[in-house]
Amino acid sequence: MIRIHNVRLAIGEAEADLPGLVGSLLGVSVDAIESFRVVRRSLDARRERPPEFNYIVEMSFHDEPRVLSQAPPSVKYAVVETTQPSASFANRATNNLARRPVVVGCGPAGLFAALTLATQGVAPILLERGRIVEDRVRDIRTFWEAGVLDPESNVQFGEGGAGTFSDGKLTTRTKSDKVDRIKRTLVELGAPAEILVEAKPHIGSDRLRPVLIRLRERLLALGCEVAFQSRVTDILTDKGCIVGVVVNDRDEIRTDHLIWAAGQSDAANYELLVRRGIALVAKAFAMGVRIEHPQALINRMQYGKWWQEASLPPAEYSLTAMVEEMDRSVYTFCMCPGGYVIGSSSEAGGIVTNGMSDGQRDGAYANSAVVVTVRPEDFPVAHSLAGLEFRRAWEARAFAAAGGGYLAPAQNLVDFLAAKVSRALRPTTFRPGVTPARLDEVLPDFVARALRCGFDGFEKKMPGFITSDAVLIGIETRTSSPVRILREENGCSTSVAGFYPCGEGSGYAGGIISSAVDGIKAAESILKSSGS
Repeated sequence: MIRIHNVRLAIGEAEADLPGLVGSLLGVSVDAIESFRVVRRSLDARRERPPEFNYIVEMSFHDEPRVLSQAPPSVKYAVVETTQPSASFANRATNNLARRPVVVGCGPAGLFAALTLATQGVAPILLERGRIVEDRVRDIRTFWEAGVLDPESNVQFGEGGAGTFSDGKLTTRTKSDKVDRIKRTLVELGAPAEILVEAKPHIGSDRLRPVLIRLRERLLALGCEVAFQSRVTDILTDKGCIVGVVVNDRDEIRTDHLIWAAGQSDAANYELLVRRGIALVAKAFAMGVRIEHPQALINRMQYGKWWQEASLPPAEYSLTAMVEEMDRSVYTFCMCPGGYVIGSSSEAGGIVTNGMSDGQRDGAYANSAVVVTVRPEDFPVAHSLAGLEFRRAWEARAFAAAGGGYLAPAQNLVDFLAAKVSRALRPTTFRPGVTPARLDEVLPDFVARALRCGFDGFEKKMPGFITSDAVLIGIETRTSSPVRILREENGCSTSVAGFYPCGEGSGYAGGIISSAVDGIKAAESILKSSGS
């Protein structure tokens, strides 16, 4: 196969024309091409010049030596080995474990850990404190429409984890051959095939839900036991080894291998780990606000005079600023073009925001988290759960400032920079709703000061970013876990044998793909230790 980088299509040109375009570059007809596939697709949009779609393609020819000998020097190509795409999870019947492993958490880490075990003939018991995704949708709709929070079924807890309601982004910096395998599995389960080639793939919150249902069905068909509304209330150990768990304060399950893939939003889980002597430490995270602009405004800023071209997707952005005098970084996170800002609280009396997009990303507004680095030395006390206490206190402060009912405090960006309450706010997408408030009063002082400096830096990179059309909605606190559960190189806890912490809640991942990869590694470690 010949791999060619930097093949470009102008806006309005059809992707179906790619083989002919590449053939013409090489001086051959389409008939000479034996096979052709797109490896990667990205958008190059730099405002000052027309946007282009940039491709990496692989192709083979009926008479490859002749074609390559005649290729113009201007065409840069590389010969790559012909390989089949990474297979999805293949079945292999083997089981050398005396007791079934238990997996805690039905987020990406837990689901892919369970799938990895089950396809190797080791069907685990999968425990999830929340509800199935069909019930979650109804519970969350009630919260968004009426401000009635269900602490057991919300944006944080339930099948699929928090990522179920955050666009289904699959972008990752993780370098692993498992990434392709995860994406191919998602496509098998109904995700759009373009996630295999897009440089910034996403599924969309609406399209992710049926994928989760099919994944659950596959796990059940492979022999897994999947139990919802099943909260682990105790961990049983003997002589420094896992021997079981207690579920809902009554049911005991014996096991020698426990994969802990619980998310980052259940403080009681971390408190349980501390009581049972499982080593963990406080770690840095980030907090700030959600910013919402009209999507058309972002399109104009990013695409320039070409912003109305129909073939262009809703524009995205990724911004960073270093506040040197404070030694703080300010950056955007989880940007949702054509999306919505959503209430994501999981505890009574606290405000948590997040962003979400559906598959088409066709909403009228764009939003992103804008957050500031928070370090353990910023916490008022020094212990392993100090970060949890820190963010919980500020979430409660935001709740009180907005007057309760899970309304969020909000402020016009221009007013935030001027440190005054907004007299009137344009309508926002936030559900359940917003109340005008001073956001610098519901954020740590260093976060508010860093944000003001960061916005000035963003304006220099994206002129027009600071505008009265931008609304800040607070507060964003669940960017990553403020706790890390310590583990050995093989993924096992440093303090309890047979306990495998993984995923975002354990402090080792961020996002769907990296969490899924971490879950797979935990499962593979168990399989390796057992000889399965």
